[in-house]
Amino acid sequence: MYIHLGNEISISDKGIIGIFDIENTSLGNDTRQFLKRATDDDSVVNVSFEMPKSFIVCNEKNAETVYISQISADTLLKRAKTSI
Repeated sequence: MYIHLGNEISISDKGIIGIFDIENTSLGNDTRQFLKRATDDDSVVNVSFEMPKSFIVCNEKNAETVYISQISADTLLKRAKTSI
């Protein structure tokens, strides 16, 4: 199944590693370093130009991709659960 992340972008639920609340998790140094590395590696896809609320880490075709979304992590988790 596919999960809609916003702005007409959907991804397969099979590749999702994790869905994270950006406000709570970006306070940690490890998460900031992870997001910086992903940005430096050009593996970040900004789904929206609105205020980001979550980020989704995926493994697609043996490559890690991080999606930044304006949809809350709770809403995305509900969508993921209903797609099972």
